[in-house]
Amino acid sequence: MTRHDVPTVVTVHRDASGRDAAGELAPGTFLAPRPLLPAADGLHIALVGTTAGLLAGDDLRIRITVGPGSRLHVVEPAGLVAYDHRGGTSAWRAEVEVAEGGELTWESRPFVVSSGATVTRAMDVTLAPGARMLWRDTLVLGRSGERGGRMRATTRAVHDGRELLVEDLDLTDPDVRELPGILGPHRVVGAVTALGADPGGPPHPSRMDLAGPGAQVRLLDTHAPPVERELTGIWESWRAAYDADRTTATAPGAVP
Repeated sequence: MTRHDVPTVVTVHRDASGRDAAGELAPGTFLAPRPLLPAADGLHIALVGTTAGLLAGDDLRIRITVGPGSRLHVVEPAGLVAYDHRGGTSAWRAEVEVAEGGELTWESRPFVVSSGATVTRAMDVTLAPGARMLWRDTLVLGRSGERGGRMRATTRAVHDGRELLVEDLDLTDPDVRELPGILGPHRVVGAVTALGADPGGPPHPSRMDLAGPGAQVRLLDTHAPPVERELTGIWESWRAAYDADRTTATAPGAVP
């Protein structure tokens, strides 16, 4: 029997009063979108787990659409664990579309790939002119005492019709990924990625500017807490820069 996992769908738009409103909040097989307290800086949504996963055969899918001029903030209260698949495979796929002048911030929690798991993860982002996205993610290869499973993570971001970031992070072979110059002894890979706008902020030795407006800071370590602490500082700095830029752009007399 073929299994069909249901995607989680989040759609946000500006209503007639100029407020950010949810057009669709549809729970999927694994995650349910839950509105948080109202805020002046946009709509805040939590992606809450509703079932155990990832297990062999699971296909977790997320679709997020941000309408023109809308702001959406997505948080994940808990991390995700891919358990031993016992020879099987699983997948995590996200499709993001942000319309002109829209903004998405997505603060995810660690994605743990247990020994015995084989996972593909794909993030596909389409940004219109003037749209932007800020994304935080952390991959952890193995639970405590484990070497970790197999992971292949791809990211493709298109801004104003042009490729901004195309990345294929192949961590499927432990013997290869542990070589010097790749991951070495590190099993934690964390990043904050700004797409569609320069986040500014102080210089960072691990910062990479993208092929257009945007940047990424990626960190490696043997344990998650040091990575998470440093990423938090970068995330808060870059998000503050986004907020300041939005405030300046909408101030009376500002030139759009």
